Amino acid sequence: MEVKNIPFNKPFLTGKENQYIFQAVASGKISGDGIFTKQCHEFFEKKYGFKKCLLTTSCTDALEMAAILINIQPGDEVIMPSYTFVSTANAFVLRGAKIVFADCNLQNPNLNTVDLEALITPKTKAIVPVHYAGIACNMDVIMDLANKYNLFVVEDAAQAIDSFYTNINNESKPLGSIGHLAAFSFHETKNIMSGEGGMLVINDENFIQRAEIIREKGTNRSAFFRGEVAKYNWVDMGSSFLPSDIIAAFLFAQLENLDDIQKRRKEIWNFYNHALKNIAEMGHLQLPNIPNYASNNAHMYYVVCKNLAERQGLIDALKKNNILSVFHYLSLHQSPFYIDKHDGRNLPNSDFYSDCLLRLPMFYELTESDLILITNTISEYFNNQ
Repeated sequence: MEVKNIPFNKPFLTGKENQYIFQAVASGKISGDGIFTKQCHEFFEKKYGFKKCLLTTSCTDALEMAAILINIQPGDEVIMPSYTFVSTANAFVLRGAKIVFADCNLQNPNLNTVDLEALITPKTKAIVPVHYAGIACNMDVIMDLANKYNLFVVEDAAQAIDSFYTNINNESKPLGSIGHLAAFSFHETKNIMSGEGGMLVINDENFIQRAEIIREKGTNRSAFFRGEVAKYNWVDMGSSFLPSDIIAAFLFAQLENLDDIQKRRKEIWNFYNHALKNIAEMGHLQLPNIPNYASNNAHMYYVVCKNLAERQGLIDALKKNNILSVFHYLSLHQSPFYIDKHDGRNLPNSDFYSDCLLRLPMFYELTESDLILITNTISEYFNNQ
């Protein structure tokens, strides 16, 4: 009997991706800003109320566009969590910024807003909250500080599609709609994906015109195609940030099935959370913490072990049952590239999650028998300790 392997991730296909890609090719325009790109933009702007959306080739590109738009200059300081993907920092380092790394919460890997104000100096230009696992950071605190010190807020919403924040006035707002700018990812590990891909969301209308120019290699080409100028010129810095319409066609097939995909992912998330509750109550694991101001988009399910050795033991136990689990970020302030640039502050919570957080398989086609095997394996591991 063949032993089943359970991967960490498996991209889900809705069935219409190939059909829409064929339509894009048949349209005769498969470069950027074709018919499916426009449909994707309209979908996001209508469903979530984003002021302006621009698809990009990656979330990394969206973040790099954001850094250009807020005019990051050498010596500017940008505050962000150390526990994040390197793209969050790279986008601003490329413009010459000094990254000021913040620690995580005790409750979850999001930015610790309690100590945030102490990191702000006259050189601070922006705050970049990362909504880890699609769970909202405390955006009321972040936006209040941004307003107080005249800072920009760029939401790294790579994992946060279809997730919401309830503010102090009890208003529910989609993540990515709160800061001046936001960046989303459609990498194959995300809820909604196109293999590679991303999106810049512009909530401050002052950035809209320039964002189009930066995305089109620094030209006013988009305005030219709309008939707003007689010819297009090189008018600003920029790069080729827009994706092929083939990527947008794939993405649009996913977007049409957003509700179904989200429903299934939440079922899987809830199964994990229920099945592992007893192990957590016995003190073996921490389960995800979702603050009362945040919703859950089921981007990932993670557990937090007590220490590095225990996490490695759990990884090995799962692997023996052909189950692939993976840890996540290594603290960027400890990285070879940035350790000598960091100000020397200890960020213990960030390092704790680097050593102890473990992500479990999460994808649409996980079966109930898969989930039972995964959670039983975890329970057995800790019961035998």
